[in-house]
Amino acid sequence: MKRNIIVLLVAMALLVGILSGCTETTEEEEEEEEEEEQEEETKNIVETASANDDFETLVTALTAANLVETLQGEGPFTVFAPTDDAFAALNQTWLTNLLSDTTNLTKVLTYHVVSGKVMSTDLSNTTVMTLEGTNITVVVDTTVTINGVNVTTADVECSNGVIHIIGEVLLPDSVTGPTE
Repeated sequence: MKRNIIVLLVAMALLVGILSGCTETTEEEEEEEEEEEQEEETKNIVETASANDDFETLVTALTAANLVETLQGEGPFTVFAPTDDAFAALNQTWLTNLLSDTTNLTKVLTYHVVSGKVMSTDLSNTTVMTLEGTNITVVVDTTVTINGVNVTTADVECSNGVIHIIGEVLLPDSVTGPTE
């Protein structure tokens, strides 16, 4: 009986030691995650987009429109960033032509950018002036939409602003959209 109690106490002590080691690992992992988040916040909008495989077309378009330097600037900016899938949903001939038309490409891209750092908690039902010079409509309900397009991921913080990921490409009225 005494021997069983000793074995049980030793087993419990080992278990406590193992569990406390797990807790330390978890705390270390949390610290590493926080450091990674802080590193991401030190990247500007273009660096953040370039580091994300879902924004290859957006980064290509920013380069073609000579907007990289602008969006690497001090800002702050809020970017409603369409993914590669959003660009792929467009007529590809139209998109190819747009990428070589810097005037209209600049209009489309700056229509996705608002001056200032606007977090999702700051959004309300309103219209907001874009860098392109016309308004977009923000609707906050059970979801957040920009001109009827869902924000799929909000609040990707950058050193010079914030990115909100959207599922479609926004087109200002001044640019004729693609036709199928």
